[in-house]
Amino acid sequence: MLPFLIVGGIGLLLVVFSLVFDEILDFLDGAISGTAVGSALTVFGASGAVAIANGLPDWSAYLISAVIGVIVLIGVQWLIRSLRRSEDGTPSSPVGLYGVTRSTVTTTSGEVSLDGPHEVETRMAFADETIPRDTRIRVIEVQGARVRVERAVPVTRDDADA
Repeated sequence: MLPFLIVGGIGLLLVVFSLVFDEILDFLDGAISGTAVGSALTVFGASGAVAIANGLPDWSAYLISAVIGVIVLIGVQWLIRSLRRSEDGTPSSPVGLYGVTRSTVTTTSGEVSLDGPHEVETRMAFADETIPRDTRIRVIEVQGARVRVERAVPVTRDDADA
């Protein structure tokens, strides 16, 4: 049982180290994270200790621990990659998005809702001219947290033929 406890303890230390120091210990040029390896070693040690404590022979404890450890390694690595892909990177620019005014937009203030995939809340806005509420708009510039908008000009049949 002692080898399982030692491997499990090393795995636990590796998990804590990797989480505290933000994946400083990646293996194979980042293909395998230190967190995944530490988790696999921890589960290997724990499952081996449980198997030995329940009276299973040593060979089956090592086999069970190895299989479960590999499954955990693959699962944790897959989870880490999924989470990294879903991280918010650079915010997308709303320039060019269309939307609707939620209040009268003036040269100094106003509020708009935009039709973008990442636009779930209203934004503070301003315009070069006063735009009444419930008017279709288009974002032409971003200035800090506010957007500069203009009236959206619908494409007419004459414009489409030209």
